Amino acid sequence: MSTSTPASPRFDLPEPDAFTRPYWDAAADGHLLIRRCGSCGKAHHYPREFCPYCWSEEGSWERASGRATLYTWSVVHRNDLPPFGSRVPYVAAVVDLAEGPRMMTEVVDCEEDAPGVLRIGMALEVAFREAGEGEGVAVPVFRAAS
Repeated sequence: MSTSTPASPRFDLPEPDAFTRPYWDAAADGHLLIRRCGSCGKAHHYPREFCPYCWSEEGSWERASGRATLYTWSVVHRNDLPPFGSRVPYVAAVVDLAEGPRMMTEVVDCEEDAPGVLRIGMALEVAFREAGEGEGVAVPVFRAAS
């Protein structure tokens, strides 16, 4: 009989399925993918099998430029879900990708509490945070553009 305590669930790791596997594989290789509708031509994010504009299922994967602008953000000082609690404070953000879609993400490598560092419309670029120690999983985040 084992007396070890089960590991806390990880809320920061994706659960890829057959459809989202290309997205997560590209992220692990340092590339951000979006979906583009073959019917109406509009790009969208988060990855889903139908277009949220025209409901077509004629979407395809497209490599995004990685450029974005900051739409809004909030500095999170408390989060009880593992492993976020060990990362506070962090910047939860919504960015506008250069291709058009809006994306929920995190802004990294900034002084989140310094006045004036973050500003609406600031230029950002994608970066990738490795998640899940050695599991080959990467999550897209953003930082100030160089």
